[in-house]
Amino acid sequence: MKRTIKLAVVAALALGATSAFATNGATMIGYGAKSFGMGGTGIGVGHGAESALANPAMITTIKGKNEVSFGGTVFMPDIETTNDLTGVGGASGTGESKSDFFVIPSVSLASKVNDNFYWGIGMWGTGGLGVDFRNDSNEDMMKMVTALQTMQFGVPLAYTNSGFTVAATPIVQYSSLDINYQMPAAFGGTEVGSGVAQDVAVGYNLGLAYVTNGLTLGAVYKSKIKFDIQNVLDSAIGAMTNLGQAPAYSQDEMATPAEYGVGISYTTAGHTLAIDYKNIAWSDAEVYQDFGWEDQDVFAIGYEYKTDKWAARAGYQYAKGAVQDNSGKGLYLDTNNPGLTNTFNLLGFPGTQESHITLGGTYAFNETISLDVAAVFGLENKETFTNFGGADITNKHSEQGYSVQLNYAF
Repeated sequence: MKRTIKLAVVAALALGATSAFATNGATMIGYGAKSFGMGGTGIGVGHGAESALANPAMITTIKGKNEVSFGGTVFMPDIETTNDLTGVGGASGTGESKSDFFVIPSVSLASKVNDNFYWGIGMWGTGGLGVDFRNDSNEDMMKMVTALQTMQFGVPLAYTNSGFTVAATPIVQYSSLDINYQMPAAFGGTEVGSGVAQDVAVGYNLGLAYVTNGLTLGAVYKSKIKFDIQNVLDSAIGAMTNLGQAPAYSQDEMATPAEYGVGISYTTAGHTLAIDYKNIAWSDAEVYQDFGWEDQDVFAIGYEYKTDKWAARAGYQYAKGAVQDNSGKGLYLDTNNPGLTNTFNLLGFPGTQESHITLGGTYAFNETISLDVAAVFGLENKETFTNFGGADITNKHSEQGYSVQLNYAF
């Protein structure tokens, strides 16, 4: 048992050095291959050890007394941006981001102590966002390079009795942020960037579940987690302040937004249908609120057919993009050139994805070992806003993601 835990932690740390990409703004649509296969559902349906982040109350659905899941997801975003800066003496052109391959790890363990108490431990890549136009010859791409990464370590604790379960997960989050770009030649061609900011912060998740006669109800709350970004954003905006494109700006904290959600599922004769709803509070999260990100209402539906040896899954998830046109708004909503906010959002942090179609499955080699796979397809979304030059900036964004997860129950 102790050896298994040590292996899980080592694997997560090794994978955690890679970057992450996300699909609902800057967060994942789900956590784990089973969840991905069912449209990201997991609040009102149990997926065993991998349930710790979606709803910690669902770790009570593990198979056997102990369950360990080792997983990895490869995300491949396709981001194309067209930016017209001719109005401010620049150029107009189209570039494709080279940040197009990301590995997202997940390692989870859950254990049944007795009929009433369960606990677990895990590490998960939980989100991120970024682009890379550093080698693009088009001046209008501003050689923009951004990278936001978050990884969480948690210990889910659950108490269950007569079908009711209450749970909590203390969270330790590692975050990093980097922003680099080059001003257009008309603005001096200055290179902007102050290096990578890294921080460790804490938060918590709370979960509830009730199970009766094949029906499962769930609810979850995730706290906002603030972390230090030092002077990364101050430096990025400060270059524009010096050119009269932005007011003085100072923000040394960023936040992973709070979430709340509910879910329901029903299982009969091997068939399971699950529906989740959650709200992501971007408008109350430091930095995101300054850039006009809007709260997301996320709707997910998933289906599973399961036998003793295999399972097949499919799902769909939709949420209106967190990034919307800030015309008439801006940093601090009304004191900044709104086009600058639009430019940073669509060129540097395009959290524009909306619709996802998912497929997945499981094969059980025996009673203790099984393998999960999943595929996520983020349908192309196109947004056109007004940039800081008073012309159009257009972003096209689609994604593919493929997950593999090995489960060991003992």
